Amino acid sequence: MSGIEPTPRGEEFVLLGIPDVNGSIRGKALRPAAFDVAVERGTVMTDLILGLDPTDTPISDYDRFGIRTGAADLLVRPDVDTLRDLAWRPGWRICLATPSWPDGSPCDYAVREVYRRVLGDASDLGYEVMAAIEYEIRIWDERGEPTSSGISYSVHEIGGYARFLDELVRGLEGLGIEIAAVHTEAGPGLLELNLRARSGLAAADDAALAKFATKQIASSMGMRASFLAKTVPGEEGSSGHVHLSLWREGHNAFAGTAPTEPAPPTFAAAIAGVLEHLPAASLLLNPTVNSYKRLVPGWFAPINATWGYENRSCAVRAIRSERPELWRFECRRPGADANPYLALAAIAASAVDGVRRQAAPPEPVVGDAYALDLAELPGSLESALRAFEADAALRDLLGDAFSAYFATSRAWELKAWRDTVTDWERERYDRAV
Repeated sequence: MSGIEPTPRGEEFVLLGIPDVNGSIRGKALRPAAFDVAVERGTVMTDLILGLDPTDTPISDYDRFGIRTGAADLLVRPDVDTLRDLAWRPGWRICLATPSWPDGSPCDYAVREVYRRVLGDASDLGYEVMAAIEYEIRIWDERGEPTSSGISYSVHEIGGYARFLDELVRGLEGLGIEIAAVHTEAGPGLLELNLRARSGLAAADDAALAKFATKQIASSMGMRASFLAKTVPGEEGSSGHVHLSLWREGHNAFAGTAPTEPAPPTFAAAIAGVLEHLPAASLLLNPTVNSYKRLVPGWFAPINATWGYENRSCAVRAIRSERPELWRFECRRPGADANPYLALAAIAASAVDGVRRQAAPPEPVVGDAYALDLAELPGSLESALRAFEADAALRDLLGDAFSAYFATSRAWELKAWRDTVTDWERERYDRAV
């Protein structure tokens, strides 16, 4: 039985899931006996789950799997280390899984495996990746009203989330996930969740399960939670900032000896790598058409490849501290809509590449990075796709097979957008033209 705990009395189902390319967890609800068999022998799921868009439409541009090849089975094995309780659904548990092709070969398209590959590259260089994600999420109450008025860091308005946070903390604790802090943000109903830093794959697993739990728990209370990057025009969007450091032999390789000294060489090289690959990485950090509605000046969302010490107008904020373990950078480019496995993979791969090449960053920005006359990062999904296709080094770091697969999925999103006529277009142009 692979050493897993006995099935608790009264359990109804185990959700066996694979994080998909869009960040959703897809899979099956297995009865306990069926899950036990899956642990011992594996189970099967259709490879169509690798080729579905956010609306569940099969992506017909894939010709090696999915709808055009008959949607054959993947072999799926539970990762029993991720088996967790769903506190809001007594008797149910969830477990993440690893897919492979029918011949047993690894599935290069599985996003969890993409990040695992990047972690392996870091390990080969002698480093362990420590990371955490901050999510800004929109929450509406049972009446469809925002749960706060939009005052940032309000200790008064955080009380409006008390009932929801009580349930969320309980639910996340059951999943082994710790929230380090929460606070209101500058948008009605906007709440920031800070997840505790974890090493390796656990940071991405925590983020994926936290998104799943947040939506599930809100729904169970008659509320609604959204990770859409830009929900309301003229208001702050929802970010998914990534905090990251590299560790070696139990010590933070980014740490200096004093909180006022310049970034040490490993820290500086990691920042340089992230800045160099940030145009291409935007395809993974900002993966939807809507993502780019958030990336505009004035809303603390970066538009150029800049860095600075404690500078929130930059794409990369270098954080120093009297405590060595807290030296890290914050990449402020990702939105809450980013797939956490791919966001962490892109940033970690870029950082490790910078360290490997001993790259040097430009001078840190002092003051407003938005005011600088610099080339802007991609401002649309289309321009991000072009930047990704031009960065052969990042594609190689993520895996060429996966990179081609992911680019196809983003081209499909662009095709869907071009085939759409919005109410805004009709209202704006119908009479004038």
